[in-house]
Amino acid sequence: MIKEDWLKGLCEADCVVLANGKFPDAEQPLQVLRSARVVVCCDGAVANLIAFGMEPTAIVGDLDSFPSELKDRFADRLYHFPDQYSNDLTKAVLWCKERGYGNIAILGATGLREDHTLGNIGLLSRYDELGVSVQAFTDHGILSVTHKTKQFASYKGQQVSFFSTNPTTRVTTHNLLYPLEKSPLPELWMGTLNESLGHWFKLELDDGWLVVFQTY
Repeated sequence: MIKEDWLKGLCEADCVVLANGKFPDAEQPLQVLRSARVVVCCDGAVANLIAFGMEPTAIVGDLDSFPSELKDRFADRLYHFPDQYSNDLTKAVLWCKERGYGNIAILGATGLREDHTLGNIGLLSRYDELGVSVQAFTDHGILSVTHKTKQFASYKGQQVSFFSTNPTTRVTTHNLLYPLEKSPLPELWMGTLNESLGHWFKLELDDGWLVVFQTY
């Protein structure tokens, strides 16, 4: 598989969730947004979406950063969830799940603030645990998760990094430049900066989750 073919088949999401991090600049996440039939905004992200020339299907969150001048315009699609034990991204993902959208592309979950970035990436395994398939698109690549042996579509030379949510999880890799054989990843950097040798690679793990990053 060549890079262009990998990019074409990258996202087949039921809907897009736009978080209130950095609005994407790269063509790949913008293409995902343009092609979306359902766009769910996390609270204040609606302003960026409107500036991009699109309107939201729904606006979900505690509405603390929602522009007050837009409340009348979008009154029919506001979903207020004041729960402070859950962030707006999770509220939006659960809103999608409750309406049968089980394959979600997330945009705007990274950038601007590192604490939000780390928190949102850490939540990807929770969404997988809830039975929702999620992919988070950044300006540089795509983040996904797996809790079992999984083969990933790829292309030769693609940069691949993965992070374990459990330092005792043992990982075996196939078709990556730097192989691992039942190796734990007790520190976050230990699965970074690998490289795909072809149109696929496989990760095997005995328990826990892996967060996987693939460059465009």
